Amino acid sequence: MYRSIEDFTTDWNYESQGTLKIFGSLTDESLSQKVTDEGRSLGFIAWHITHTLSEMMGHAGLNFESDVKEGEVPDRVSEISNAYEKDAEAVTEIVKNTWSDEELEDDIEMYGQTWKKGTVLNALIAHQIHHRGQMTVLMRQAGLRVPGIYGPAKEEWEEQGMPAMA
Repeated sequence: MYRSIEDFTTDWNYESQGTLKIFGSLTDESLSQKVTDEGRSLGFIAWHITHTLSEMMGHAGLNFESDVKEGEVPDRVSEISNAYEKDAEAVTEIVKNTWSDEELEDDIEMYGQTWKKGTVLNALIAHQIHHRGQMTVLMRQAGLRVPGIYGPAKEEWEEQGMPAMA
């Protein structure tokens, strides 16, 4: 749980850049990649991450203008990335301008439960990290390069002249 807006925005800026790195490695063709016919596609997961920014913040009472609507996934990576980038910036601004450090301990109703406001911010970040992990598996299956977020990815180790970690 976050106890300061500054701590959240520092983490949020890093994590949203990581999400944009993942999105930047996608191709329009890869958006249909699934593990199984019934599974979620890369495009679906990327759009779900993007949609959740306004959806989760809206549940927490932090409504902002967003062009992202749940439903049909865009067929172009650039549309998803641009929408994500715009809404990620909006998250930063609305949190900084609406909530205070002291309010992060306040209870709020979220999805039929009671959460602290600081927990909402943590859940927003954890949610996208979770789905980025799913995306990297699908990216490997699609033959895409996976960028490192918390350290070098396999290809990046090799580019640095080091053996990839087993």
